[in-house]
Amino acid sequence: MMIGLAMQGMSERRYAAHVGLSRGAIQKAKAAGRLVLHADGSIDAAASDRRRAETTDPSKTRRAATPKLKPVPEAAVSAVGDTLREQGMAAPVTGGGTTFLQAKTAHEVLKAQERRIRLARLKGELVDRDRATALVFRLAREERDAWVNWPARVAALMAAELGTETAAMQKVLEAHVRAHLEELAQPRIAL
Repeated sequence: MMIGLAMQGMSERRYAAHVGLSRGAIQKAKAAGRLVLHADGSIDAAASDRRRAETTDPSKTRRAATPKLKPVPEAAVSAVGDTLREQGMAAPVTGGGTTFLQAKTAHEVLKAQERRIRLARLKGELVDRDRATALVFRLAREERDAWVNWPARVAALMAAELGTETAAMQKVLEAHVRAHLEELAQPRIAL
């Protein structure tokens, strides 16, 4: 019958987690004699840490890589700020940079807005601006042409009702219609 004895030190797995290395690296260090072991084969963590510090070549240790940050154009930071402000969120201070979280939030907001616009287009709720402008122009031209031709159509009927000459009635109606159309043609605020 075997009785399990408590280990005096750490197992390879626990020590690997303790120093942030793989278990394979700990096994190599153990085989090379860079670790201090207890009689039961477990690792003496404090003594092993000291020995590893003394025997490890600093040029061969992994250093935490400093991330290389690319400069972000001010226009991009400004766009992120505009997007966040449109959504009622805090925007980065100009010249103060922007955080990754702010940029990611702005990116996600823009993607959602694009998807909403695409969906509205698919549903037929949005139309192309150039197409709408051309349609309005065509309709306005048709309306203008209808008014220009109106005096010729109604002059004879109005002259008969009033007992006047048709040509004179048509001439007066055309003058008033053209004057009114010129007033409507005056520049207005563009859409």
